[in-house]
Amino acid sequence: MITVTAATGQLGRRVVTALLDRGVPASGIVAAVRDPAKAADLAARGVTVRHADYDRPETLPAAFAGTHRLLLISSNQIGRRVLQHRAVVEAARQIGVELLAYTSLLHADTSGMVLAEEHRATEELIRASGLPYVFLRNSWYLENYTATLAPVLRHGVILGAAGEGRVSAASRADFAAAAAAVLTGDGHAHTTYELGGDSAFTMAELAAEVSRQSGTTVVYRDLSVDEYRAALVAGGLSEAEATLLADSDAGVARGELATDSGHLRALIGRPTTTLAQAVASGLATA
Repeated sequence: MITVTAATGQLGRRVVTALLDRGVPASGIVAAVRDPAKAADLAARGVTVRHADYDRPETLPAAFAGTHRLLLISSNQIGRRVLQHRAVVEAARQIGVELLAYTSLLHADTSGMVLAEEHRATEELIRASGLPYVFLRNSWYLENYTATLAPVLRHGVILGAAGEGRVSAASRADFAAAAAAVLTGDGHAHTTYELGGDSAFTMAELAAEVSRQSGTTVVYRDLSVDEYRAALVAGGLSEAEATLLADSDAGVARGELATDSGHLRALIGRPTTTLAQAVASGLATA
């Protein structure tokens, strides 16, 4: 049995779909979710849906019962992740899963980004559990950029503090396919994969691609970290959210979200989604 946590999230749903596409029978997949009602579509496909709440550790052993391979998709509740992840790891240890895969952050062990701290701590507690593990260290999603193309086109500008840093972004579907490959393959235990797109790009290159495809001139305006944080707050984000995003852009500037490992392409067996493809998809819905 393969269990996917957070299976109603944007990544989790894609992982379940990727598993089905790889020929895993629906009866061999468990979607472990906080709200089973949101997984009705997965249940309709024959996937087993079980209640699993990171904040309620008592729900996890039953959710993971019979699981041989478990994908822990990291929580989105920054500041609570380590506590939540520890509950999942402990339940996985009690069940005795054969493989625990975890969606971490690119270069989590060396990154200076605030986002890396909880991922690094989670990796440490997974190692300490004694379970066979795989760390799927994901770079940024291309959708992080293409989901906001509507306001970008209105204002003709992309703001950031990434300087000339390059980011090896890939699509959620790419990262989901990599997770499915690990969950269905052999020889991955005790392996760390640094996952990113085939071709890294700068924010100026992103702006140029949006301009080329849309016919609207879009420029990248590089700000200081403090200026970018202030701009994000002025745009409606909370101080905490703005601080985190500005810090992440500083990480991009340092090269912490770029990789030439080739791990993602090797796992999925095809080229990763290109910037041009992602922009085209984003513009179609902008």
